[in-house]
Amino acid sequence: MIRSLTRFSTRRPWRVIIVWAVVGVFVTLMGQTLVFRVTQTDSAGFLPAEYDAAAALRIAREEFGERPDANAVTVLVARHDGKPLRDADERRVRDVARELSATRLKMPWTDEQIRGLSEDYSQVPRVALLTTAPDESFALLGARLRGNSTDPGLHSLYRVFHDRAQQEFGEAGLRTGFTGGLADVVDRADAEETTQMVVGLLVVGLIVLINLLVFRSVLAAFVPLFAVSVVGGAAAGTVVGAALLTGFELDPGTPSMIATVLIGIGVDYFLFLLFRFREELRRRPEEHHRLVAADVAGRVGTAVTSAALTIVAAFATLGVATFGQFRVLGPSVAVSVLVMLVASLTLMPALLAVTGRKMFWPSRIRSEKAGRPGAAGRTGELVARRPVLVLVASVALLGALAVGVAGVRMDFATGGTPRDTAAAATAREIAVALPPGVSDPTTVYVTADDGRVLDPAGPRAVRRALSEVAGVGKVADPVFDADRTAARVDAYLTVDTQSQRARDLVAGPVRQAVREATPAGLTTHVGGTAAVFADVATAVDRDLRTVFPVAAALIALILVVLLRSLAAPVVLMLAVGLCFAATFGASALVFQHIGGEAGVTFVLPLVLFLFVVALGTDYNILISDRLREEMAHGGPARAAVARAVRHTAPAVATAGVVLAASFGSLAVNADPSTRQLGFATALGILLSAFVVSLLLVPAAAALLGRGMWWPVRGARGRRDGSGGPQPR
Repeated sequence: MIRSLTRFSTRRPWRVIIVWAVVGVFVTLMGQTLVFRVTQTDSAGFLPAEYDAAAALRIAREEFGERPDANAVTVLVARHDGKPLRDADERRVRDVARELSATRLKMPWTDEQIRGLSEDYSQVPRVALLTTAPDESFALLGARLRGNSTDPGLHSLYRVFHDRAQQEFGEAGLRTGFTGGLADVVDRADAEETTQMVVGLLVVGLIVLINLLVFRSVLAAFVPLFAVSVVGGAAAGTVVGAALLTGFELDPGTPSMIATVLIGIGVDYFLFLLFRFREELRRRPEEHHRLVAADVAGRVGTAVTSAALTIVAAFATLGVATFGQFRVLGPSVAVSVLVMLVASLTLMPALLAVTGRKMFWPSRIRSEKAGRPGAAGRTGELVARRPVLVLVASVALLGALAVGVAGVRMDFATGGTPRDTAAAATAREIAVALPPGVSDPTTVYVTADDGRVLDPAGPRAVRRALSEVAGVGKVADPVFDADRTAARVDAYLTVDTQSQRARDLVAGPVRQAVREATPAGLTTHVGGTAAVFADVATAVDRDLRTVFPVAAALIALILVVLLRSLAAPVVLMLAVGLCFAATFGASALVFQHIGGEAGVTFVLPLVLFLFVVALGTDYNILISDRLREEMAHGGPARAAVARAVRHTAPAVATAGVVLAASFGSLAVNADPSTRQLGFATALGILLSAFVVSLLLVPAAAALLGRGMWWPVRGARGRRDGSGGPQPR
């Protein structure tokens, strides 16, 4: 099937290219337009129903009409002269709040939005007075704007609300500040916009520069990037379309993760083809380039298919996770990689068939000549000549980095807002006079087991118990729903609700006090940011213990089937396992032990395991496939290893740098968790490419010889008349 696809693509290349161009651009545009309709921004919505915070969220929606897309904005109103608010000022605050709650906000449409497809967020906001500072230095208003907090359309509507409130209060001589929820998201997006654009351009420039240096060709530098960009957009659009059809919701970070993954692996796959295409053109200078392209695409297509299916299988194991963000990420990446695989077997061979030797213009494709070996040749000779030394040195390096795993802690912080934004400054001003949790309460919901009308004594008992918990600054009076079958009690913590201290406080003393104070016949559930992430911590810990062994077993099984060997998969799995430990240890060392952060982000172990094992296995499959091919040509096994490394090292090294650069772009993100993911994944890819695939695995193959493919018997060493290996 693989060779049938590649032959068809090289025989009718223009048809394939046109279809990909038209369909790819259309699906990309549709995906970018509709993506915000299928993203879920509330982490509690990804928790299984049995968790306490998920139950609290369900009651909030069913009994109190809370909407999952209701985004909070806290508005600070104060005098310009810094003096306490006067009675006239407080009346003006209430009057403006009523005016804002009665005025419809119209969303400003931009060129990036399509009427009828893009969401229209025009609405009447809910604005109410929350509280006044004890020293009356400011008043706080709470506003709710409905919509997807990651959608630029809602960001535009927020700016309209921001400007209107600022103008209304400014006319009364009052100043305003905005923080919390949506204000934080918009300020963060604005602060990072320039950085992200510059980083994106640098990554693209780096990929182009690497290809220029390696191939000394204009087309080889730009064509892969253009092709992968079209395919990546089509893959993301396919995921969005699948989400719309099936009704599942994506995490906001999933589309950007897909884009990063696909740029990296897509360019990798194209590079594998380009290196082998150039090699075969040198060996067969008289043969038509379309025949060479078909042959190369068929050969490399087998290895690429194996590598892609390994990634698909690895991420498919996330389907057994209980935490929704993991369960959504798995199928999304799997579908995207399948789209990229189809492109690797159709679009990429078609581009080779069309461009031929011009792909490498202005450099010339010369026949291979014997000469001094380059860096790749010297590396191959070193591995073949001193395999024990290379193996021990590689294991020692990875083992030393893995030591950093000792004492590692998981951090569930959401990242917060950069300290130099207006929202962060407003939050600090509020924190001087009020508890940090005033704009983000921890909420306890009280219901009767039989659905009866609640006796006020029950919620009041819960309130008293909460007020006695150290770390709870203030507890509001109970609020009942319309039919008085449920009550809500808001508690304001004295610590930042996104901190580890808040999660420990809610998971321990707060929930214990609530349980002990709940009268018989009533049920209580604790919700809010701290409660949600306390439950997320529990869900993630359980998923790690499940997904790790399942993913490892499945990848090992796939390798056994693909390599038709038992020994080779054991070598590869031990190698990538050690690489994962080294990468995780190095990340803990950099961010926790040296950097002083609370720990490593909670998603790092799982995402890193899948990426390092799955993507690292790409390179291992490529080198293993070439090792088997070279050994099949006969001669001593070590000479075959030297040839395999010499031919494969340039492709693996270049692909590793490109993929690491793609992931490394995330390392400059202002969000600590994203920064850690970018650094760790980039490091893991570099270790996989340069240490594991080019040194450790070939060294093991040199020591094991054809026993690497046990129990399938390797090819007998055929020799020419001189007794040496047959020339390649």
